[in-house]
Amino acid sequence: MYCIKDKKYPCTTSLTMKYIGGKWKSVILIHLTRGKKRYNELKKEIPTITERTLSLQLKEMEADGLVSRKVYTSKPPLKVEYDLTSFGKTLIPVLEAIASWGKTTADTHKEIKIE
Repeated sequence: MYCIKDKKYPCTTSLTMKYIGGKWKSVILIHLTRGKKRYNELKKEIPTITERTLSLQLKEMEADGLVSRKVYTSKPPLKVEYDLTSFGKTLIPVLEAIASWGKTTADTHKEIKIE
């Protein structure tokens, strides 16, 4: 059994999913593997995510130590950049494997259409 802040995870897979699970975390993280991004850049690259969800997911990943948030100005409009931390960068091979599997699946299954 693995524990983080009194929450228990029965195996290492469930522990991993705590960090990258859900519909959007791995999607956001794969975009950050290409370098620092501003909030609006992420929103443009992931057009189907809502602003609220993007904001919440970034905050969760920042709290988990995967993503760093750097604010460059103190007056609105704020310039904020998000980047992978060194801990977040340890996920790059996992994220690339997931993306590669998705590409292979999209290329080989006829029911998947690419628009």
